[in-house]
Amino acid sequence: MIQSMTGFGRALAKLPEKNVVVEVKSLNSKQLDLNSRVVSIYRDRDLEIRNYISSQLVRGKIDVLVYVEAKEGAAERTLQESLVKNYYEKISKLAAELHADNFSPMDAVMRLPEIWSTDNQQLADEEEWKTVMAAVVEATNRITTYRVQEGEALDKDLRANIQTIMDLLASIETYEKARVPNIRKRIEQSLNEFIESEKIDKNRLEQEMIFYLEKLDINEEKVRLAQHCKYFIDTMDSEEFAGKKLNFIAQEMGREINTMGSKSNDADMQRIVVQMKDNLEKIKEQVLNVL
Repeated sequence: MIQSMTGFGRALAKLPEKNVVVEVKSLNSKQLDLNSRVVSIYRDRDLEIRNYISSQLVRGKIDVLVYVEAKEGAAERTLQESLVKNYYEKISKLAAELHADNFSPMDAVMRLPEIWSTDNQQLADEEEWKTVMAAVVEATNRITTYRVQEGEALDKDLRANIQTIMDLLASIETYEKARVPNIRKRIEQSLNEFIESEKIDKNRLEQEMIFYLEKLDINEEKVRLAQHCKYFIDTMDSEEFAGKKLNFIAQEMGREINTMGSKSNDADMQRIVVQMKDNLEKIKEQVLNVL
């Protein structure tokens, strides 16, 4: 079953004087792009957090946030004034450059968790870290569950679009049978209009006609497109992280559809090709979000 790259997971580590919140958010990306913001007391464990989440989520633009929420009655929080001033200056400058007149830099600064510290803020001991790491694992498991649920919806849409392309491919045969006689008839009529029939070398005409009609044959493209559609579904069923391969298969499908369109030389068949392209574009958009 395929997974989506989009997801969100949140978990809470409950400690005696504080709660540690872990949030993990993921969007689609060609590669793994992980950005982490970890509260200072756990910053020495940042690499451990990154390594674990990278091993589980594999690909995507991933944002990890770990911050502390003090409990009521816990040690009094202290405002880090120098940090507030530094953030305020930078955010105010950026707001002025972007002409964000209705934006309040101070409100933005006061929402940042790292501007507050407590008197007992210190590096976590091993037992505390185990509790926090368990929250990291839980948040990661939740985002994976989210990705699987999103993947189920993607799976249905992709299969429906592939089936539509297969149905359209089958419908081409109705027009293909009449296409060659019609093309042959048009050529002969055009020749008769401009050249006297007794001056036409019938044998040479037949050879040239056969050569021309062979160039318009789309049987190979039909076979290859059907194979690509089957391979697409097989890949969805058999591979855990199929996004990149599905994208390559969709590109190959596009080549066969485009070739059929250029060879069709028939208005009805070209309409079918346009419908195929429409469904293929939907597939390409959806595949971008497949893990």
